[in-house]
Amino acid sequence: MSVNALYHTYQRYRTLQTHNITALPIVILMPHSACNCRCVMCDIWKDNKNLKQLTEQDVSGLLLSLKKFGTQHVAMSGGEALLNANFFKLCAILKTQKIKISLLTTGLTIKKNAEQLIKWVDEIVVSLDGDGPLHDAIRNIPGAFDKLKEGVQYIKSLNPNYKITARTVIHRLNFRNWENIITEAKTMGIGQVSFLPADVSSHAFNRQMAWEEPKQHEILLSERELPELLEVINRIISKNEYFNSGFIAESPEKIKQIYQYYAAFYNLNPFPFKKCNAPWVSTVIEADGSVRPCFFHDVIGNIRDSSLVTILNSDAAFNFRKTLDMSTNATCVKCVCSLNLPPRMKPN
Repeated sequence: MSVNALYHTYQRYRTLQTHNITALPIVILMPHSACNCRCVMCDIWKDNKNLKQLTEQDVSGLLLSLKKFGTQHVAMSGGEALLNANFFKLCAILKTQKIKISLLTTGLTIKKNAEQLIKWVDEIVVSLDGDGPLHDAIRNIPGAFDKLKEGVQYIKSLNPNYKITARTVIHRLNFRNWENIITEAKTMGIGQVSFLPADVSSHAFNRQMAWEEPKQHEILLSERELPELLEVINRIISKNEYFNSGFIAESPEKIKQIYQYYAAFYNLNPFPFKKCNAPWVSTVIEADGSVRPCFFHDVIGNIRDSSLVTILNSDAAFNFRKTLDMSTNATCVKCVCSLNLPPRMKPN
């Protein structure tokens, strides 16, 4: 390990021990607030008319903080990041610091942008919600599945080794289609697929108010559907090749936790325990410059008012991390998307 890597590892240990951010391996940026899908499990698209987006000035202004924190990885999320007309200029700014860039995308425009994506983005994570008809229905966009598939296959035709993975939110509308999702992912050339339950209880994804009845149960499985979910999960787990090959990113135990998550809403078991250090190793910067400790916790500042270093080490942010008990915090207990990054820096 190089001297720089050892120093960064030390800073990551120091951050976890002192709650003062001295290293920040991952930053999630939301370049554009709008989305080109109308997904049933997300409200982002409902605010498309109130457009917000990160500018070249915003990202350039982050560079000093990212350099100070030794940031290695930026994930472009959204909304749909590719709706930002200057998306690849933002990538070029980040690449001046040799930062790895991931793109989380609906996949609708990846074919049109294929050459630029291969040049500026290190890996793509696409959203996949079902086989063709179901994916289109959940996304509320006719032809969305075909555009996604064509885009994946076109990029693979240009660069067979380019990394494209898929992420699927499993919920009431698609859990019966789960095995078809795996088949479709393999058929279109996706290298790996990961699964998580739907967030039905937080203010994330542009929800002005947390979902209540009956909206919540459009996505949340009913108690009587839980045995069928467990049957589907057991069939998937029985296919050892999915896990032995790494095609499914999660372990069988993690896949079982999707059942446990939904069962917890009916007090059949506790919500699955999640080991997470997201507020210590990452941050989320939204399209208007707002900064959050993670997707699900409250805003703690804005990069248009202060530097990222100042925001993350403000008294309020420091006290949030120092007093956060993830085993009792209501947001953390029901979290569907935890991050646990070890302090040791992986070699390149």
